[in-house]
Amino acid sequence: MPDPQVTVNGQPRPLAGTPTHTNALDFLRGLGLTGAKEGCAEGECGACAVMVARPAGDGSRWTPVNACLVPALALDGQEVVTAEGLGTPEHLHPVQAGLAAAGGSQCGYCTPGFACSMAAEFYRPDRAEGADGFDLHAIAGNLCRCTGYRPIRDAARALGPATPTDPLAARQERPAPDVVRTRVDGFARPADLAEALALLAEHPDAVVVAGSTDWGVEANLRGRRASHLVAVDRLPELRGTSTDGSVEIGAALTLSEVEAALGDTVPLLAEVWPLFASPLIRNGATIGGNLATASPIGDLAPALLALDASVVLASTDGDREVALADFFTGYRETVLRPGELIRAVRIPLPLAGRTTFRKIAKRRYDDISSVAVAAALDVVDGTVVTARIGLGGVAATPLRARATEAALEGQPWSEETVEAASRVLAGEGTPIDDQRASAAYRSAMLGNALRAWWDEEGSR
Repeated sequence: MPDPQVTVNGQPRPLAGTPTHTNALDFLRGLGLTGAKEGCAEGECGACAVMVARPAGDGSRWTPVNACLVPALALDGQEVVTAEGLGTPEHLHPVQAGLAAAGGSQCGYCTPGFACSMAAEFYRPDRAEGADGFDLHAIAGNLCRCTGYRPIRDAARALGPATPTDPLAARQERPAPDVVRTRVDGFARPADLAEALALLAEHPDAVVVAGSTDWGVEANLRGRRASHLVAVDRLPELRGTSTDGSVEIGAALTLSEVEAALGDTVPLLAEVWPLFASPLIRNGATIGGNLATASPIGDLAPALLALDASVVLASTDGDREVALADFFTGYRETVLRPGELIRAVRIPLPLAGRTTFRKIAKRRYDDISSVAVAAALDVVDGTVVTARIGLGGVAATPLRARATEAALEGQPWSEETVEAASRVLAGEGTPIDDQRASAAYRSAMLGNALRAWWDEEGSR
């Protein structure tokens, strides 16, 4: 097996000897590529953003990710472009030139990260020309504290198309690098699921990582270390989707990939994606990893609970399927056994006819929920036949609002029913006071969620 290496700005760089806990940002800065910065070390500021070549059809796509969260060894065999690889002081990249012309940089700390996120959108194959062709949400998750966002927005909207001779545009015409099997001391990227499960059986204390958006924070801010990391983000058995009998989603698909694969197939999930963290996080975080972390304030679990989803767990003993409602057992605890991982998420069909997702947070985008409420109802001839409601932020685990479901089922879909169910919903869970919201506020927001849904949709 060859020594691990990564291609950075077109040059091969050896990874041999890199400690398991070293993230890509520190590795790159150690090479002298100090454009990317550490602002928060948890994927919120975007100052560390770089571009990675990811598969896209028959070609590839420059995808921005937070370098502070990705283990450097996870980049074995991959291609990375930093802000230094976009252009030079003598020959600026169009994004860099646009930021300079619009006055989009002041202290400059965040600028390289903005440039990488903007460049990834600049190279989006279906990006339309003109002021509205640039999707400004593509640079959400890149924060600026001194310039303000108007000149950055102006620079983005003034960008024209990439030229035919642009080497980074031409690179997207070719496939992304093949997945490389990696085995170094303390880190492994297995070639297939069987090898992954064998490794987990051999090392039951190993930490499974995919996008590492949770483990990266633990390593950066809390100093946690693992004797073994097993990367499962590229396992082919964990990267498929299917709608045959149920919607099945491979656990190692990133949230961005799930969004692209499903489109509007699952309307409730389509409501979640724009409110889930930032594109930088969604480009790394996987659906299986998000559930395995068992965060009580995650946005995805309430929606999947409302969809009556289950998880398929794999081990050397075979697969077993567990209802998501039974998966969480305590704060950050699940039914996962040593040596077991999530292979897929299943959503039964047909889907409920009426769905909604409500996220209450201090900011609409790129923020952590104070309360999240997802609901899915089947209404037949004016009567609620089935009701599923998932909650986040009001208990030690995501949970089903079973008392509220019971208050809705068998009742007419009416304002009176909604009002009665809302009073029940306000008492679900065990909300607490913390820095995001008080327990009383959380209870009030629970009660208001169904009322707001009724006010918006009524009897339609």
